[in-house]
Amino acid sequence: MGNLLKVLACAELEHGPIVFLDFEHAQPTEAETAVWNQVSAVLEEAHGILAELQSYNGAGQEIREAIQNPGDLQLQEKAWNAVCPLVAKLKRFYEFSLRLENALRSLLEALTSPPYAPMQHLEREQALAKQFAEILHFTLSFDELKMTNPAIQNDFSYYRRTISRNRLNNQQLEAENEVNNEMANRMSLFYAEATPMLKTLSNATTKFVSEVSQRSQTFEYRCRFTNTDTMLFCMRVMVGVIILYDHVHPVGAFAKTSKIDMKGCIKVLKDQPSNSVEGLLNALRYTTRHLNDDSTSKQIRALLQ
Repeated sequence: MGNLLKVLACAELEHGPIVFLDFEHAQPTEAETAVWNQVSAVLEEAHGILAELQSYNGAGQEIREAIQNPGDLQLQEKAWNAVCPLVAKLKRFYEFSLRLENALRSLLEALTSPPYAPMQHLEREQALAKQFAEILHFTLSFDELKMTNPAIQNDFSYYRRTISRNRLNNQQLEAENEVNNEMANRMSLFYAEATPMLKTLSNATTKFVSEVSQRSQTFEYRCRFTNTDTMLFCMRVMVGVIILYDHVHPVGAFAKTSKIDMKGCIKVLKDQPSNSVEGLLNALRYTTRHLNDDSTSKQIRALLQ
């Protein structure tokens, strides 16, 4: 974690500015208020999401009884009635991840917008910096609870199997109105991740960095992002999220099966002047866990040599 903080603060901390973030007393200034209010509404909901997830017990007993007695319609109905409200809860968690993604993007835009450099933003807008830290805290807390609760995927798998079976029998269940097939597919991809909230955070950050990088190739956006510190801040956040993801995900960020575009992320770094990003590239080389795993492609290893 110390390496992550070094990356987010400065490529070489001893040669860069030190910013004190007052996490206990930071209050939004007038300039921060609009973004702060938007993000605050999401973070207020985060506490309830964690509480619900912590108390999530699943319908394991009812599902086992239904599977062991396929001809008992009463047990089938009992399992279905137990699973449906749980799936509705899982849907709320997934929809919250989308709101969290939007909140994160708003923070990234606010903390990198001209005319101030990112370090100036951190000094001036400490309430927003605190919210960024709170999002990280929530993300890791959610994923820790999710990883230790197999009932989540078991319940959702049973729900999808039951829906599919009834479709084959030309039956439509009322619960499909709440979680239709398209929503179920998106939720399935979300919960298949070992760390779904961190994956959401990672995707949002890498997408933001990629969009900023593409914009800077045009005259209009070159004018908007004239301060190189803004791009460097975005890249530090991107690398920091990659390191976090690689440390908490069992397979890591570099595997062929990873949905993180590691080639694209490394290319964004290598497109910058080497003296400004060598520290970030070294962070990927030496502070990640899975770079040297067999599952890492030779192309990615070559890019970081």
